[in-house]
Amino acid sequence: MKGTSSQRRLVLASSSPRRVQLLAMLGLPFVQDPSRAEEPLPAGPAGTVDPEDWALRQALRKAKDVARRHPGALVIGADTVVELDGRLLGKPQDRQEAMAMLGALAGREHRVASGVAVVDASTGRAATGTRLTRVWMRPLTRTEIEAYVATGEPMDKAGAYAIQGLGATLVPRIEGCYFNVVGLPLPLLADLLSLFGVRVLGPERILAHPGPGASGR
Repeated sequence: MKGTSSQRRLVLASSSPRRVQLLAMLGLPFVQDPSRAEEPLPAGPAGTVDPEDWALRQALRKAKDVARRHPGALVIGADTVVELDGRLLGKPQDRQEAMAMLGALAGREHRVASGVAVVDASTGRAATGTRLTRVWMRPLTRTEIEAYVATGEPMDKAGAYAIQGLGATLVPRIEGCYFNVVGLPLPLLADLLSLFGVRVLGPERILAHPGPGASGR
């Protein structure tokens, strides 16, 4: 039957190593084909763009972009953004910007929003959702910020930190989905996939795969 888990090919429309690792945790075979259909973060006044709306729009844009190259597949798009004082923070462009982001986040609460979209390339049907997590970062000295940036870890992360890495030492508390902060809220993704007949748990589960295929890297 069309749409069952045993017949659907999964494609991850992301270049993020963290999303590859997280999706692999579900044990579902997939290939990776990153989308390049990204918009720059809005430069307007703070508070004019909702972080969940923005992340969802980007996730859907990426999934639809890659779906054109994979007829019949289910394509997963995701986007994550950090929001502080109504301003959206993406990935730092250089070390100075990383230091500025960490300096602004230090000792304060911020929010991390992720949008996830699953697009059926055969029909164009899309299932989407968002998650929002509150994150508290501890106070940091300039020396600590410089030392963390020097590791290189912040450079490809929204908000300039990785909660799953050394950045875990910067975050004493979160409220919400941990995987959302890493970049792919797995419970939400599992719910969306189930709408297309893909079950992470159940008798019709796709057999575990040793790792993602390589496509478009």
